Amino acid sequence: MLTDSALFALHTIFGDRVSFAAAALSEHAQSESLVSGGLPDAVVFPRSTDEVAALARWASTHRMPLIGWGAGSSLEGHALALSGGVVVDFRDMAAVLELRPEDRLVRVQPGITREALNQDLRTTGLMFPVDPGANASLGGMAATRASGTTAVRYGTMRDNVRGLEVVLADGQVIRTGSAAPKSAAGYDLTALFVGSEGTLGLITELTLKLHGQPEAVMTAVAAFPTVAAAVDCVIATMQMGLTPARIEFLDAETVAACNAYSRLTLPPAPLLLVEFHGHPQGLAEDVTRFRTLASDFGATGLDWAERQEDRTRLWAARHAAYRAILASRPGAKAVVTDVCVPISALAQAVEETRADIAATGLPGPILGHVGDGNFHATLLVDPSQPGEIAVAKALAQQMAERSLRLGGTITGEHGVGFGKLGLMAAEHGAGWQVMGAVKAALDPLCLMNPGKVVPGQT
Repeated sequence: MLTDSALFALHTIFGDRVSFAAAALSEHAQSESLVSGGLPDAVVFPRSTDEVAALARWASTHRMPLIGWGAGSSLEGHALALSGGVVVDFRDMAAVLELRPEDRLVRVQPGITREALNQDLRTTGLMFPVDPGANASLGGMAATRASGTTAVRYGTMRDNVRGLEVVLADGQVIRTGSAAPKSAAGYDLTALFVGSEGTLGLITELTLKLHGQPEAVMTAVAAFPTVAAAVDCVIATMQMGLTPARIEFLDAETVAACNAYSRLTLPPAPLLLVEFHGHPQGLAEDVTRFRTLASDFGATGLDWAERQEDRTRLWAARHAAYRAILASRPGAKAVVTDVCVPISALAQAVEETRADIAATGLPGPILGHVGDGNFHATLLVDPSQPGEIAVAKALAQQMAERSLRLGGTITGEHGVGFGKLGLMAAEHGAGWQVMGAVKAALDPLCLMNPGKVVPGQT
C-alpha cells in the first residue's frame, strides 16, 4: 500500500506519468498464457535513466517492488506484480541513441522493439537478427535472454548484446561491457544481467551487435510423411554443416491451424520451413544440398519462395502460429511448453512428447526452432475445467523432466518468471542457491521483480 508520503514523492519524480487507473493496472497484470498474477499498485512511464535511478531510490526508501515492463509478450509471468509494487513501463524510452556502422553496433533504449529497430536500419545494410516472433521490446528480450527463429545461425540475445546500462536496486547506475569485440577484464557482468529477468536491476540502455543484411534469401517449405522423418532431416542438415538462417518444424495440427487462421494452403503434413541467407552462388549450393537431403527423408512438395512478399507471408503465418493454435479451440487458454535438448536427442524428445500428448487427449500442437533443439507444445485447455489445467501442467512438468534427462534445459527461450520457478532446482542443483546469493548481494531488500527466477525470496 502506498502511503501519502510515498505518493507525493512518486508524483515528484513522474508528474502525470504515473497511473493508478484501473485500466492501466489491469493492462499490466495480463500474461500471454495461463500464468496469472496480481495487480500492481501503480504504473510509471520513465523517460530517462535518471528517472529510473530516482525511482529505484524511492522504492528502496518506501520498500516497494519494481517490475520492468516491455511489450508484455512474455509467457511465464515475468512482468507480473506478485506482491504489488510499481510496474516500470519503458514505452517512452524507445530511441536509437547511436549507430556505429563501422563497428556493426547500435546503442538503444530498452523500450524500442526489434521491428522498429530494423525499420530504422533498413537503409544501412545492417540488421538486428534475433527474432522471437512477437514484436518484443529489446530490453525485455535481453532481460529474458530471448532467441527465436534465427538463433540457429545468428545466436540468441546472449550472443548479440555487447553491453548494458543498468540501474541497480539502490539507484546506482552501472555500465557493463564495451564496444570492443572481446574482453578478458574481470567478471562478465553483461552476461549476468542478460537473462536475469529484471531481478538484479532495470536495463536502461543496450549496445547490440548488428549483422549484414543478406544479399540473397531463399525460403523452402518441405512436407514429410512423418514427424520422425522431418526431425531426422533437421538433425542431418545440422550434422552436414549446412547453416540455415532458420529451420522451423510444424506438425500437422499446427499446419492445419495456420492454414485456417492465415488463409494458407500449406500441405497438411509435418512441415519444415527452411531459410538460407548468403550471396547468390553460395545460396544456390546450399539449396541444392538441402533439396537432395530432404528428398532422402521422403520430402514432397518442396516449394521455394524467392520473392520477398511470399517469404514475408510464410513467416508471418509462422509467427502467428500461437494465435492460430488458440483460435483452433475457441475460448481455450494455453499452457505453453518450451524445452531444448541436444540435437542428437531431438527425435527422441519430440516422439516421446507426441505420445504423452496423445495419451492425455488434450490438443497439443508441436512446433519449434528445431535447428537448435528447441521446440514447444501448446496445450489447449478449457479455463473453466480445473481437471484439464492440471493434466496440462503435469504434462509440461513431464516434458521438462525428460529434457533434463536428455541433457537439455527446462526453457530454451521463454525464461523462468515464476511459471517455471519450481523446476529450477532440478536443473541447477546447488547452483540455484548461488543465483539466490547473487540476488541477495545486489538486491538485499528483494525489491527487483520479486518472486521470479531465484529461491528464497521474502
